[in-house]
Order: sequence, then structure tokens, then C-alpha cells
Amino acid sequence: MLAKRIIPCLDIKNGTTVKGTNFVNLREAGDPVELGRAYSEQGADELVFLDITASHEGRKTFTDLVKRVAANISIPFTVGGGINELQDVDRLLNAGADKVSINSSAIRNPQLINDIAKHFGSQVCVVAIDAKQENNLWKCYLNGGRIETDKELISWAKEAADRGAGEILFTSMNHDGVKNGYANETLALLSESLPIPIIASGGAGKMEHFKDTFTQGKSDAALAASVFHFGEIKISELKEYLCAQGIVVRK
Repeated sequence: MLAKRIIPCLDIKNGTTVKGTNFVNLREAGDPVELGRAYSEQGADELVFLDITASHEGRKTFTDLVKRVAANISIPFTVGGGINELQDVDRLLNAGADKVSINSSAIRNPQLINDIAKHFGSQVCVVAIDAKQENNLWKCYLNGGRIETDKELISWAKEAADRGAGEILFTSMNHDGVKNGYANETLALLSESLPIPIIASGGAGKMEHFKDTFTQGKSDAALAASVFHFGEIKISELKEYLCAQGIVVRK
């Protein structure tokens, strides 16, 4: 059994880490370089850095900030936001990223998934999906949850996997920041439907939620932000708890 991964997420706006609820009401959560270094030292398995307004503002991810974070961590590093072409991927990998996360650009231009997988390998390409459940239907959203699309979660995730995505990062907009647990029923469906790892995002509030997404949701990794940023859960203690629950994690 592969070890389950714990992944803190740095949502970046104007160079600062922020966190909201249901994608709105953002509040500052600290310096991304300092947070990244702390998470790397605390035993996080990976770090995700999302420039959450890059697509909406029509600009590229802040390369200098990516370099500074990368220089201070020793764990795999995924970067997303404003990635629209292969040159963006090349620039971020050269800045220290190990993987890139594409979301809005993948929906607008699905061929980008094929191109990244072909040029850099599937392991570099994480397709992030922000989706909201309405009337039992999961609709995918663009530009940090601002624009609804006609894409349905499961079918779009399958297409992304078929095109060469190495992982799917699914954020439930309904669960984001609410801290009532992950969208485990839907995560399990994704895990059963796809041949690639699924990263759960949106809903972590206590340690049990991580256990539940690994057991009930069949997630391969769990991403969280505010519970780590504001010190509500310590990664070392979370891993000890998961071990005690019989879940395989990296020490």
C-alpha cells in the first residue's frame, strides 16, 4: 500500500498567503517563504503553491517568489496559477517547482495537458479541478471559482487523465474552509473511476477528517491550508494519529 501524503497548500494573493471560506472572505495567513520552510521541517510530504488570482488578473505566476520558496524547502513542490503554455511550465520548473498545477487553462485548452505530459512527463502535470455541487451535479469552475462552466467533474477528470494528467487535485467549493470534512463520497467515486492519484482538497477541520478521506474517500493525498497555517493541527501529530489508525504515512 502506498503511503498517504499530507500536503499543506499556500494560496497566494499579492505575495502573501491567504485563506478563505467557500473561495471568498480571504484573510492573511503569513509569509509563504516562512510557511513553506516550516512545513518542510515539520514533515509535510509535499507543498502546493497556488497564485490564486493570476488567471483572473490575466498574468503569470510570481517567479521570484517561487524561487524563494523552493530554496527553503526539501520536499516536492507543486506550483499553479496563470500557467497557459509550455514556456510557463519551463519557467516554473527552472525556478524550483517539481510539478505544475493547471486548472482554468486546462479547461479552456485541454490540449495543454497532452503537451505538458509529452514534453515534461505526466508526473509533472497536476490537473486541479474546482467544482461545486448543485442539484446533485458537480459543475467545474474557472478563475478561482468565479466562472461556472458546462464541464462535469467526473467526466472532465476522466478526460484529463486520458490526456496525460499525472494527478487530479479536486477541491470541493462547497466544503472549502468550512472544516466539516472532505467530499468523501465524490472522492471515492473519482478514485474508483480514474487510474491516477486523487488529492482531496476542501474541508479539513480536525484529524479525523484526514483519516476519513483516506479510508472512506480513498484519496491518495490530503491537502489542507487553514488548519496548518493557524496552528490548529500540527503535521507531526497528524501523522502520529494516522499511524495509530492504521493508515500508512511517511515518517
